[in-house]
Amino acid sequence: MKLVLFYHSLLSDWNHGNAHFLRGVVTELKSRGHDVQVYEPKNGWSLSNLIGQYGEQKLEELQQYYPDLETNFYELDSLNLDEVLAGADLVLMHEWNDHELVRRVGEHRTQNNYRLLFHDTHHRAVTERESMAAYDLTHYDGVLAFGEVIKELYLKEGWTQKAWTWHEAADTRVFYPHTKDSFDGDLVWIGNWGDEERTAELHEFLLNPVKELGLKAKVYGVRYPDHAIKSLAEAGIEYGEWLPNYKAPEVFARYKVTVHVPRRPYVEALPGIPTIRPFEAMACGIPLISAPWEDAENLFTPGKDFLVARNGEEMKQHLQTVLTDQRRAMDLMCNGLRVINRRHSCAHRVNELEAICAELGIAPTKISSTSNSPVAYAE
Repeated sequence: MKLVLFYHSLLSDWNHGNAHFLRGVVTELKSRGHDVQVYEPKNGWSLSNLIGQYGEQKLEELQQYYPDLETNFYELDSLNLDEVLAGADLVLMHEWNDHELVRRVGEHRTQNNYRLLFHDTHHRAVTERESMAAYDLTHYDGVLAFGEVIKELYLKEGWTQKAWTWHEAADTRVFYPHTKDSFDGDLVWIGNWGDEERTAELHEFLLNPVKELGLKAKVYGVRYPDHAIKSLAEAGIEYGEWLPNYKAPEVFARYKVTVHVPRRPYVEALPGIPTIRPFEAMACGIPLISAPWEDAENLFTPGKDFLVARNGEEMKQHLQTVLTDQRRAMDLMCNGLRVINRRHSCAHRVNELEAICAELGIAPTKISSTSNSPVAYAE
């Protein structure tokens, strides 16, 4: 197949979590022999911030981890859709795109044979409903939603006639257990502060437990306001600023445990959507403890694949258990790794995407491919 993907950025994961999944999916598709062309806006905010703060050498570093990835830059005013979409079989349009681009590609679809899907990987369908409703999906073949609740919302609101649940997953070519020669500390957390969507939760489930237990901990992320950096210091937590996502597996290997603190919209309005961080942590074989979220779609087995802390006191208890009970920590590590390799890798998601392509009527001879996916690390 020839696939054309319009996303915010393939090259930059600075405050742009969707790049994680996108890189894994593109790599997997290419490994199966598909022709994949990614288009991202020239001077997009994520890539501009990355280069402005850390320099273009970070793009060279990315190529060491993803040697087959390349992107195309476009400017909306001069974008020639006839040229860009020539010969396409499937076009994916991510929800973080300009409304005008979404409309124009939809109109182009009416005069062409490719299949066109809208891909939603954010909570804005709930928290910014007016903006999402303004997307013109009239001529789209359907929506890929990263959770069942989002899928049902699109159908209920009449924004689309057809939708599929397409969860994010771990790119197991990059996210896998690394050798642990020694540890730099007890706990690591990788994530952005969250635009005040989880400030109280971060204090309850991360900062306070670390401080009260006297753990050696480090936090990575961007857009931390001054009060957040001060709070980290008061809790005795080192702040590591931005961490390229492809470096996360190496960092996980140097710590004994990590935590997941979901943003409030995912807890209150979007049950069943864990976001990509837990997938990646479990793929790296680090024990995971999560603040409350409802696994409404049975992606995992809470208590077996990871622990759930209902409050800050329970988080302290779970941390103590993982840090002192080696067998319990090993069980969590093995169970989490096993469920990722059995159900939640980017290879699994590409299998699902290929099945959707068949449902949409794309010729089987174009869909069929030979997978060169990495061998699972645990069974």
